[in-house]
Amino acid sequence: MKGFVDAPNYFIELLEGGTTLDNVIDNHVYEQNLAEKNAFVVADLGALMRQHVLWKTTMPLVRPFYPVSCNSSPVVIEVLSALGVGFVCANKAETTLVLNHDVPPENIILSGVCKQLSLIKHAAKTGINYLVCENETELRKIARAHPEAKLLLQVSTDAQVEEASVTIGCSLKSCRHLLEMAKELSVNVVGVTFQVPASCRDPQAYTHALSDARCIFDMAKELGFDMKILDIGGGFSGSEFQLKQVNSIVRPLLEAYFPSASGVSVIAEPGNFFVFSSFTLAVNLIGKKAVYRDLHSSTHDELTQNDAPEFVYYMNDGVYGSFMGKLFGNVITTPSVHKLSLTLDEPVFSSSLWGPSCDPLDQVVEHCLLPELAVGDWLIFSNMGASGQEGPATLSDTDQPPVYYTISTDDWFEMQEAGISLDDTMKNLSLVQYGL
Repeated sequence: MKGFVDAPNYFIELLEGGTTLDNVIDNHVYEQNLAEKNAFVVADLGALMRQHVLWKTTMPLVRPFYPVSCNSSPVVIEVLSALGVGFVCANKAETTLVLNHDVPPENIILSGVCKQLSLIKHAAKTGINYLVCENETELRKIARAHPEAKLLLQVSTDAQVEEASVTIGCSLKSCRHLLEMAKELSVNVVGVTFQVPASCRDPQAYTHALSDARCIFDMAKELGFDMKILDIGGGFSGSEFQLKQVNSIVRPLLEAYFPSASGVSVIAEPGNFFVFSSFTLAVNLIGKKAVYRDLHSSTHDELTQNDAPEFVYYMNDGVYGSFMGKLFGNVITTPSVHKLSLTLDEPVFSSSLWGPSCDPLDQVVEHCLLPELAVGDWLIFSNMGASGQEGPATLSDTDQPPVYYTISTDDWFEMQEAGISLDDTMKNLSLVQYGL
């Protein structure tokens, strides 16, 4: 038995004897060609493990808290929980999912700029005490519905303001007012959180953000608060180079503003960093149209290179499915053509890729160069872990392509060396030999 099955048990295929992820994709393409030609996902849990190792070796003093909204696959939750990662949840569905995987409430942060009162009450009922807050209205709601809450003040950064149309977080000037109000309402404030976008190229962004955080810690101390948590956000693209670059900037600043002797725990929110390379999506072409530069459409079956058409391809998955992240600004990279659909030295043509809905918003890739393809051919999208694999919190089971979870023997041994076992730390997962 293989692949994704309903909770509470998920099967992980163990790849032995040099079997690769490409072999798994080839096998499922073959199976789907004999059946409905549905889209499917292959997940490499070894890539998840390798990213965790990279994080621990590069930023050992910063504890990761994974934003569940990035990819809410239960298997991802289970593996990251076993690795000791905390979680950031934005709604009741996410908190329920994480709690159902035996994550202690103290390892959960409830985020969100404007939380519904019922969500705050749910957090109080389930023992989730760490809540993010950025304004007076939110503070009063939390004081009324969750008196045991431990707040992290969400502070805006210059880099975030430049990128987003709506400012998230309070300014440095307004922090003192919020701290004074929290004192008046008897709400405990335990830390500061901020976000520097991964796209930011200004090394001074962290300098300003950490300097502001230090000022807020000092203000809080004057008012009698004992802050112990600093959250440096989720500005991590997933590449080793970018992680090391951020670390080279942040490490000396943390040593200056928040030395280990201060007792402040530093955390971060790497979401895309963990999962982007773990998921690969295979889609099938269900439609094709050739458009000429004179805007005259042609449906000829045979076209020569001199005609220079632009091809429009329709896939059996789109932005209302696995590519949902496109609607939120995620960039979808050009896919590769599955090798069974290729011959050597084929010319390439300007192409665009669309989902099956015929909606003007359902454009997955606006422009790419591909050989001429036929209906029934397969395209492979790598690095899809954070591009819309949202899981049950977003899509119904019938809308999701099946997910086939895999891990190589080498990566599995490394997981075991990290103290992870199926019996104790990942009870909802079962390991099966690939091909059985």
